Amino acid sequence: MSIALVTGGGRGIGLASAVALAQAGFDLAIVSLEAETEIGPSWRHLRALGRRVVYIAQDVAKIEGHDTLVAEVHARLGPIDCLVNNAGVSSLERGDLLDLTPASFDRCVDVNLRGTFFLTQAVARAMLRALPPAASYRSIITVTSANADIVGVNRADYCITKAALSMASKLFAARLAAAGIHVFELRPGIIRTDMTAPARDKYDRFIEADGVPLRRWGEPGDVGKAVATLAAGGLPFATGEVLNVGGGLHLHRV
Repeated sequence: MSIALVTGGGRGIGLASAVALAQAGFDLAIVSLEAETEIGPSWRHLRALGRRVVYIAQDVAKIEGHDTLVAEVHARLGPIDCLVNNAGVSSLERGDLLDLTPASFDRCVDVNLRGTFFLTQAVARAMLRALPPAASYRSIITVTSANADIVGVNRADYCITKAALSMASKLFAARLAAAGIHVFELRPGIIRTDMTAPARDKYDRFIEADGVPLRRWGEPGDVGKAVATLAAGGLPFATGEVLNVGGGLHLHRV
């Protein structure tokens, strides 16, 4: 029996990841900002898959609560085998980086980078303290973005934090490899979520103009399947790798 902790699991990519993990046999701890009543239908769907599921309404940016969060998951489900760092925010307002405000920058740093880094640290410490069964496969999967590499000048704070997370993933991979903990970075491309909704028309035109080689929007389930593949040990002799899930968006073509 494997336990996965998914942040930002109340909707979008996080929820799709939770569903895919449940289908792969994981029991779930979902951490998100939404009240439990707000995700009622999704909650019922997850429970219908026959897995144990607990929901914890918590802001990952509040790093002082991370140890308590990890302890609560352990008490209610058991030791964490997989952490999916999915919680994240975009710029408060897309626009010229010369107009980027400290409030928007600090918000991205607090949630995307600082919160994710220190939660990963807390979970990694708990994983090292635990004594997993010999057959246990443990992993940490951080959902970044194609913008960890591709420039998005109208959301500089978002791009900067995602690029920093990319390095953080490599650092954790190097630190935890000897303990058999596999660390991956997963980079979604243009995925149909609430975060991309404000730019939907722009992305429609971009995809139609061959901006995405596979010529379609990505869906949250596309990312969820990738998360479940990594968490279930689908790449057993790999760590520190980047997996692009963007329909070829990352390809540099001339």
